[in-house]
Amino acid sequence: MVKTEKKKLTDFEKWFRFMHRAKHFLFTPFFPFKTHKPDKPYEDRPYIIIGNHLSALDVVFAAMATKKPVHFMAKKELFEKGLMKKFVTKCECIPVYRDGNDMNGVLKAMKYLKNGESIVIFPEGKRNKTNEKLLPFKSGATALAIKTKTPIIPFVQVKKIRFLKMAHALYGEPIEFTEYYGKKLTEEDIKACDEILREKLLELYDRLSDMLSKKKKRQK
Repeated sequence: MVKTEKKKLTDFEKWFRFMHRAKHFLFTPFFPFKTHKPDKPYEDRPYIIIGNHLSALDVVFAAMATKKPVHFMAKKELFEKGLMKKFVTKCECIPVYRDGNDMNGVLKAMKYLKNGESIVIFPEGKRNKTNEKLLPFKSGATALAIKTKTPIIPFVQVKKIRFLKMAHALYGEPIEFTEYYGKKLTEEDIKACDEILREKLLELYDRLSDMLSKKKKRQK
């Protein structure tokens, strides 16, 4: 019987595997959370993971979308100094400007996707500290998905992850803009796709709010 050679993990893959395991005793006892996903796991291909942005801990929900490692698009300032520089470097994050106009970041993201790896983008560009469900989107996520023919995994949270407070995230079915594949994108095309993505996140937001509201009523 021929033995199949086991694939050797990269340092990046080892790091994410460690973090997935460590969350059970280093994170969830202090910052509990629950994820709500479709029955089919997101493991079959690379994805662009998109979510709303409430706190620095949103990265946890993004990383929990799949068991595979993910690359975060992160603001360039985090790569400058201190512990965050070490962390984002070890996680192989993609440095970008806040306004989303960063060709080097886009090219690096495309390289990861074409290599079969997933990336994470928070399209609001900054944390939402308002009472609005979502901030205006920075363009780029849907255009990147179309150019690389990559489906998007949307997820939302209603309340941010907090110390000793249960948090929830709802993940949607993958979104794929196949009708635009191979087409020269116009500004109107990108705006239309951004709006579809935004509406999907708002739909998930309302669904999660309703789920949590019903749960709260049952507990009374």
